[in-house]
Amino acid sequence: MRLATFTAPGLAEPRVGVVDGDTVYPFAPGSSMRDVIDAGLPEAHRLAGNAREQGAGRPLDQVRLLAPLRPASVRDSVAFEEHVEGVRRSVNGEAGVPEAWYDAPTFYFTNPHAVLGPDDEALFPATCAVRDFELEVAVVVGRAGRSLTEAQARQAVFGYTIMNDWSARDLQSREMQVSLGPVKGKDFATGLGPWIVTADELDSYRDADGFLDLDCAVSVNGVEIGHDVLSNAGWTFESMIAYASRDSGVVPGDVIGSGTVGNGGCLGELWGRHGEQDPPALQPGDVVTLTVEGIGALSGRVGVADPAPALSPVRRRDYPAFRRGAV
Repeated sequence: MRLATFTAPGLAEPRVGVVDGDTVYPFAPGSSMRDVIDAGLPEAHRLAGNAREQGAGRPLDQVRLLAPLRPASVRDSVAFEEHVEGVRRSVNGEAGVPEAWYDAPTFYFTNPHAVLGPDDEALFPATCAVRDFELEVAVVVGRAGRSLTEAQARQAVFGYTIMNDWSARDLQSREMQVSLGPVKGKDFATGLGPWIVTADELDSYRDADGFLDLDCAVSVNGVEIGHDVLSNAGWTFESMIAYASRDSGVVPGDVIGSGTVGNGGCLGELWGRHGEQDPPALQPGDVVTLTVEGIGALSGRVGVADPAPALSPVRRRDYPAFRRGAV
């Protein structure tokens, strides 16, 4: 089942609906995708059945698809060893994979308030000159839990969507020298869409080890840049959810990205391997399309934000001398 959030002429507010073929059948007004996720997958199937029975479908080419949900939070994992090896060299010049990567499916938090939908424009910071995409699949959590086992985490999966972790590589490279982040190199835009495919829909793609065996590809202006298989990940989505919940918790509507696939899932990986920016960094107006088997395609256009206001310069101080009571 494919669940979308959309708007169309004559609608007072965005609606949630089930997509069948080239038609979307709207649910009753007043519910967001977060409401549907909170109600659980069986209820989502019931609502979809009611929507189909009512027969008030709209052709997809007559609606505008929005980001499928407004996430409760967005975590982004880094599950592909090939990506880590290539992009690490590109960002900070270091070779190899950090030994700590093998310990757990590490993630960072990014900005749930900067989520974009299909065909939206990603406004890169005006100070960024090295623009990049990242091809990922994200899992949408459907149940709350704390310190979940992997078996419990599998039951907590509501569905999956495509994720584009837009990246300002020059900002990222500088800010991560502080041993925090990435922050402003990432938090300006994250693409999700075109819809959520429910967990049951993709069970047939699951291999013997629990990985989803989905072909993934990315193109820029119609030219393919990278192509990988999602099952090349080092960690399953169940592992990512379990680790995210460890000594903490997950809630319905949380989104967790797989991390970028290998074999050209982002330009940064290729730059690290080639030793130069080949293919070139994204330019304003470029259209990036991510395609994932069993889910669909998500496109976005590169833009540039207006310059941000300047910050006051840092106050440099001789820290032993300025401590209160120092002699």
